[in-house]
Amino acid sequence: MTEPQSRQPSIADLIVRKLEEDIVLGRRHPRERLVEQDLCADFDTHRGDVRLALFELEKMGIVERIPNRGAIVRDLKPREVEEIYDVREELEVMAVRILPFPVPDADLARLEAIQLEHGKAVDAGDLLAVFHSNVRFHRALFGLCGNTSLIETIEYLAQKVSGIRSYAHAKPEALNDSHRDHIAMIKALRNSRRDDLIKLTRRHLKPAVRAYIDAYRRRFGDGGSGA
Repeated sequence: MTEPQSRQPSIADLIVRKLEEDIVLGRRHPRERLVEQDLCADFDTHRGDVRLALFELEKMGIVERIPNRGAIVRDLKPREVEEIYDVREELEVMAVRILPFPVPDADLARLEAIQLEHGKAVDAGDLLAVFHSNVRFHRALFGLCGNTSLIETIEYLAQKVSGIRSYAHAKPEALNDSHRDHIAMIKALRNSRRDDLIKLTRRHLKPAVRAYIDAYRRRFGDGGSGA
């Protein structure tokens, strides 16, 4: 029997991926307009593909459609970011609290392989590779809990605030801290030290929030603190 072929990404899929990367890397900023005509020219395609992509990005929570203005990069206010991260923290702690110990060697090896890629990307200053390897690391880590609804919710919230990562990644020391946290998380998993893993999970989320809020207020003023 012939094995099913994997679906090839559509033009809309490619637009989604490229725009998400641009937002994550800080090439596109909060409140920046995403003009359909310009995107058609950039990707050599038609409005149907662009609109599908913008609809998907809106579902992901990183693009906002405003009546009579079109689509913009979503402007997450500091209070919104703090609220999302408060929820993320509790959900991610729940995931590491319920994941079963001992963790199988195969799962630890997969996390170590991803972390090796992440470390190489950090050393090379390749922020795009840092982003993708970081996503894979946390997807594999929280996937260990086995609760599909929890995993999907964690991923959705992480995706919703993916645009703030560029602010933390602007500081090389933040990338190095993230790299060290990942190594420590693997060590805690290997030694079945749940309390250490919970502390690391809480700590790991803090720098991105602080960096984004500081940068947002410098750019837009304290008026951005509202909901």
